Amino acid sequence: AKLYDKENDVKTTFEDVAGLEGAKLEVMEIVDFLKNPKKYTDLGGKIPKGALLVGPPGTGKTLLAKAVAGEAKVPFFSLSGSDFVEMFVGVGASRVRDLFKTAKEKAPCIIFIDEIDAIGRARGKNLASGSNDERENTLNQLLTEMDGFGTNAGVIILAATNRADVLDKALLRAGRFDRQIHVDLPDLEERKAIFKVHTKNLKYDKKSVDIEFLAKQTPGFSGADIANVCNESALIAARHNKKLIGKQDFLDAVDRIIGGLEKKNKVIAPNEKKTIAYHEAGHASVSWMLEHASPLVKVTIVPRGQALGAAWYLPEERQITTKSQLMHEMISLLGGRAAEDIVFGEVSTGALNDLERTTKMAYSMVAYYGLNEKIGNISYYDSTGQSEYGFTKPFSEKTAESIDNEIHKMIEEAYQKAKEILTIHREKLDKLAMQLVEKEVIFREDLELIFGKRPFEKVEESAENNTNSNIEENKTESNPISEEEVN
Repeated sequence: AKLYDKENDVKTTFEDVAGLEGAKLEVMEIVDFLKNPKKYTDLGGKIPKGALLVGPPGTGKTLLAKAVAGEAKVPFFSLSGSDFVEMFVGVGASRVRDLFKTAKEKAPCIIFIDEIDAIGRARGKNLASGSNDERENTLNQLLTEMDGFGTNAGVIILAATNRADVLDKALLRAGRFDRQIHVDLPDLEERKAIFKVHTKNLKYDKKSVDIEFLAKQTPGFSGADIANVCNESALIAARHNKKLIGKQDFLDAVDRIIGGLEKKNKVIAPNEKKTIAYHEAGHASVSWMLEHASPLVKVTIVPRGQALGAAWYLPEERQITTKSQLMHEMISLLGGRAAEDIVFGEVSTGALNDLERTTKMAYSMVAYYGLNEKIGNISYYDSTGQSEYGFTKPFSEKTAESIDNEIHKMIEEAYQKAKEILTIHREKLDKLAMQLVEKEVIFREDLELIFGKRPFEKVEESAENNTNSNIEENKTESNPISEEEVN
């Protein structure tokens, strides 16, 4: 384990951790307890023995631990779950004993174990399921050290994982990890704060670059993604020999991270280009005419990453989603294939990604969310994650057949609705596709000239404020036609 103390200091503080207000508060309390224990012990309180940081990758769990190391002013032991694993039998358990022995000598102190799922995975019940004696011995030793017969006064365990669902129940109980701190993806305000931290050292044009605008363009981005956007924007500006990073550089960086590298030199046959243009125009036209579809930002047929074209949206940040919102999303996903069908009389392999997403969405609606009348208010979702290792389904063959039929019915309904919308607006679809072939990138304003304003103004206001010039804006979801799918 690497030891951080007064001689080997960490410069990160809680000021460097933007957003994560709830998680920060919980962790700061632990630091405060180490600094001012009397405040808590006078009331009869005891210091938490451990805190587990849980959340998706890139949200700042390790950064939070670094801030603790910088602020706590007590010895801080940092190591990874895989550091306990070795080719020799018994080494893992031995390392746990040595770690806690050293920690007790330096108490009060903090031990931080990153990626604890490497050793904390639930123990197997039989050999067939792949139980691992060496890993389990290491885990057993860790359980004993954290809350066994021996006392651990003054040793606090911090751990981080993005797979809390696979951890052993004994490890998660109170007395070992008293607190589970959830570190979620940042919301709009938190993204603004994260952008401010990462643009602090950047030389950017403060007149054209609006931090709030950038935060609105990046829903679903983690803190690590935002750091990457800021770095990429600097590299893009440097590539063009600019003295300052401009708004377009930030937007190009977002495009680069979501869609991959732009391939302008890729040769595409004219007939294929026309098919891709109609496919993407189909997505754009259908979503423009649906109330609950995400507001469109731009449509492009410039190859990027694995995609030959994409319709880019800026979805609302919702906490819950209604049935009609999901249905409208499915209809707009099928708009690409519907356009090919109407215009060329045959469909291509380009819709693979759309079909995959539509099928998964329909399955979730029927089998998980209880949004189907025939199957009813029943959910076969397994939050424990155990069903993926089993060979049996949680429902009968008859129910499985009904689920398949209902999924097929829902997707067919959505497809027919997409075709209906495109048939009514066929003239506008042709106009949009031709413009796409000519310009390769079409923005929201161009769509407004063809289709008129969207009939649904409810969601649009914030997006309209953002699209005040012909500047490329970004998406969180693309409907790409990938290379392998078209071939």
